[in-house]
Amino acid sequence: MFLEKNRQLIRWVMIIASFAIISLILWNTYTFFQKFKNEERVKMAIWSAAQVEFQRSLLTDDVNPLVDKIILSDSLTPKIVINNDGDINTVNINERKLKDSIYIKNLILQFEKQNKPIELTYIDPQTNKKINVGNLYYGDSEILNKLKYYPLALLLIIFLFGAVVYFFYRSSKIATQNKLWSGMAKETAHQIGTPLSSLIGWTEILKTENTNPDYIKEIEKDIDRLQTITERFSKIGSIPTLEKVDIVKETLETYNYLKSRSSKLINFTLKLPKDPIYVNLNPQLYSWTIENLVKNAIDAMKGKGDLTIVMTQLENKVKINIIDTGKGLTKSQFKTVFEPGYTTKKRGWGLGLSLARRIVEDFHDGKIKVAQSQIGKGTIMQIAFKTI
Repeated sequence: MFLEKNRQLIRWVMIIASFAIISLILWNTYTFFQKFKNEERVKMAIWSAAQVEFQRSLLTDDVNPLVDKIILSDSLTPKIVINNDGDINTVNINERKLKDSIYIKNLILQFEKQNKPIELTYIDPQTNKKINVGNLYYGDSEILNKLKYYPLALLLIIFLFGAVVYFFYRSSKIATQNKLWSGMAKETAHQIGTPLSSLIGWTEILKTENTNPDYIKEIEKDIDRLQTITERFSKIGSIPTLEKVDIVKETLETYNYLKSRSSKLINFTLKLPKDPIYVNLNPQLYSWTIENLVKNAIDAMKGKGDLTIVMTQLENKVKINIIDTGKGLTKSQFKTVFEPGYTTKKRGWGLGLSLARRIVEDFHDGKIKVAQSQIGKGTIMQIAFKTI
């Protein structure tokens, strides 16, 4: 119970805690990097002092074994020593590239950016003056270079982990949503089916009672309509069967049905190709989609305006545009209108466009979108299918 009530709070606590841990790791990594770099600087200062002592000892042929050991001990840090006479000595640098003067010059510039050069100096005991014998240029060691990119690698790992968690959560949410859709649709079809069977039976009884045939005809129309609705819910609750259908003919039939049952204040216009266009389609669900889009358009126009359905064929695709002169949508609403539960109506459930997207994209591998909209001028909803 506690987890259910405080799920949002727990989620934020986990996000903040994760952010704090990541920040702490990155800060410690940065601190360690700086300490390691300072220690390397101290080591290079000792190495440079040993180098000066080594050069001085060559003049007296009295080389201190400790000095020699210090110079030979470092096998990781790349170094370039330039003496006052212009001689260049390198340590831990690719020997194949030593003859390339441009490479060496660029390497010196690179080392200067990474670390401040160290002067090779000593105090002359006779004059008590500082004598400069050259400069030491050194770059970051291989370990330091790897450590430098560790925070980036860590951030990349965290990003990838977050992406995996997000997609897992999203997939789980979509799967749960689809399961809910299927269950609700099947249950709705089942619930409508019971009174529908009863209505069919009562209609047969009315026929034997000398009831006005016109009344029975109207009742049968409503029964046919309920049967169509039941079939739609039954199909939306499972994977529907697609068949090769002339989408021009199906659109015309749906248009005629909607026009005859809509307000006379709506000016309907239909623009269809003369030749048939064949698509893998489920006619009942396609009709439901067009019906949802047309009813939304009529609601957006508040029952009065111009509604146009235009079908065009482009190469291997067919596009159906439902154009209204309603209140229009903002750009931020172009995608949100298809989310379950989103509605701009006071009494809307926010399921019509969500169902339309499920039918078009999930069942027919098509596309549905808000092609164009302008506040106060209207909206163009577009459906696209692949032709056969």
